[in-house]
Amino acid sequence: VRIYWLWFFLCFVLLDASSGLAKELNKRRTPLVVAAEKVSPSVVNIYTSETGRSPRNPFRDFGNNIFDQFFNDFFSQNQNNKKSLGSGVLINKEGYIITNEHVVARASEIRVALGDKREFKARVIGADMKSDLAIIKIDSDQFLPFIAMGRSDDLMIGEQVLAIGNPFGLRHTVTTGIISALNRNIRVGKNKVYSDFIQVDASINPGNSGGPLLNINGSLIGINTAIYQKAEGIGFAIPINEAKRIVDELIRFGKVRRGWLGVSVQEMNSQLSRHFQLDRKKGVLVIRVAGKSPAEVAGIKRSDIILAIEGHEVIDKSDFHGRMTSYTVDDKVRFSILRNGKNMEVDVRVISIPKQYVAEFTRDWLGLQVQQNNPLLARRNRLGTSKGMVVINVVPKSAGDRIGISPGDVIRQVNQDRIDNEEDYNKSIADLNNPDRILLLVQRGRQGYYVTLEP
Repeated sequence: VRIYWLWFFLCFVLLDASSGLAKELNKRRTPLVVAAEKVSPSVVNIYTSETGRSPRNPFRDFGNNIFDQFFNDFFSQNQNNKKSLGSGVLINKEGYIITNEHVVARASEIRVALGDKREFKARVIGADMKSDLAIIKIDSDQFLPFIAMGRSDDLMIGEQVLAIGNPFGLRHTVTTGIISALNRNIRVGKNKVYSDFIQVDASINPGNSGGPLLNINGSLIGINTAIYQKAEGIGFAIPINEAKRIVDELIRFGKVRRGWLGVSVQEMNSQLSRHFQLDRKKGVLVIRVAGKSPAEVAGIKRSDIILAIEGHEVIDKSDFHGRMTSYTVDDKVRFSILRNGKNMEVDVRVISIPKQYVAEFTRDWLGLQVQQNNPLLARRNRLGTSKGMVVINVVPKSAGDRIGISPGDVIRQVNQDRIDNEEDYNKSIADLNNPDRILLLVQRGRQGYYVTLEP
């Protein structure tokens, strides 16, 4: 009997201890822990490699041996093999993965590792430099864990968030923080402005790029990006509402069909702000409306001031163009405008840019005044060549200005077209199918370099 009671007592003690341990574990399983457990299986680590050669010397046929020797060295055929890493998140059972464009840009091979150690070769479905978003895909006959996209239009400053990724190759690292600010406009270098970013104090390091930003319920609210390398102790993410439109375009078309409004705008200055009786410098002034454009059809007129897009205040011309790049063909966009001292709301359904406006639009946003090169101009300015188009003036804050093009630079190539004279230049601009991205070969002195220009 004594043994029976001793056995009963020991069982009671053990059960009580295990019950206490379970209660302790449940106390520690906070919503953040639950969110991390829920989403981690759908987070992937991305490993890319890039193998290629430096571009060929585009000046090889110019008939100057010293010039050719210099550029043959500059454009040497060295083979490069670079490796990088990043993160992504599975968004459906078919194996589609959201990541950052800069994670997979120029990759010759992409490998994806899941949390359960399975590895796959991935392919790029579509990538968009302007939004820094890309879709890659893996194929599997087995179940792939995924997370549905949430929403980012109800975020609150101060709410807790989690970031999961692959920083410095450390798989499935979870960091936490709070939302520090919303609608942040981030300028990266001279030619990039990203609008409406979520700012968090969770660490977003190289390798975290492309991973998910989650709220306390484990909902996907953003895509982390480490594209802003100057940030220390803060991180940024692309709001998932902005990403949804881009992702849908990339999956359906492999590219983003950006919407065209059909207006030319200029920045407001102090004098214009006083003239229009604004309390401060804000918005952009419409200086031209294209005939039969979406803007004209909706009733936007020259001298209207566009103050906000979808409720977000327009700060300047760069901010205006940055916000417009997030809208795709057939999107309905609401503009807040000021006309004759009265505030108005105008809804516009944007369309693809018609062919007849591509060249005009391109020249407008390039912001470059050029003239044909000649031997006299080349000698006077020590240009190193008498061919191409010489940049005479650059409009402040234009795409050309943001990328660093300066007066005296010589344009030698537009996309794949060699530029020897004004006829070549005009034909190349007129033949552009769309102005989403233009590759220029620019010569400065005796050195050549490629730049990519975007509106």
